[in-house]
Amino acid sequence: MATNFAASARPVEGNASSPVRVLIYEDLQCADCLAFAEMLDEHLLPRYGFVAAFEHRDFPLPKHSWARDAAIAACFFDEQTPGMGLRFRRAAMAQIDDVNGGTFADFLADFASENQVDPMRAAAALSDARYKACVEASYQEGVMRGVKRTPTVFVMDQPFIERFDPEAISQAIEFAIEEARR
Repeated sequence: MATNFAASARPVEGNASSPVRVLIYEDLQCADCLAFAEMLDEHLLPRYGFVAAFEHRDFPLPKHSWARDAAIAACFFDEQTPGMGLRFRRAAMAQIDDVNGGTFADFLADFASENQVDPMRAAAALSDARYKACVEASYQEGVMRGVKRTPTVFVMDQPFIERFDPEAISQAIEFAIEEARR
């Protein structure tokens, strides 16, 4: 387990040192977020992963029964092994139709076991103030930016809200890349 966990740490895909920042406010129980994750994997990361940083932010919507717990668990898994939190995020979104408030604990335990993490530690993390603070800080940051729906994606400061096509966001990334070169 990593010992330098910071509540401000955010998982990043792509080029973490890039000045081109794409902030992704997501709810792990949101079908539109799943669609964006697929767009990210299929179109954006292959095309821009080497020149842009894609930063994940938690924005669990109150209407979703297990989204906050999933975000807290993702923070816990972020601390365990590089990339594990991102894998958990993808796994949670892929299970939106199968997981509910009553089955989330089983899903969490299964993911932990499959990734050689003690399921009891993963379950206990849901009550850990550090991980709760990580999610709350991300959520409040989103509120300050005006986020109300998920996904909300900012390419630099340009927002893309809920549903958008890959070409629209690609154009914004291209513009941000050009601006960064100046």
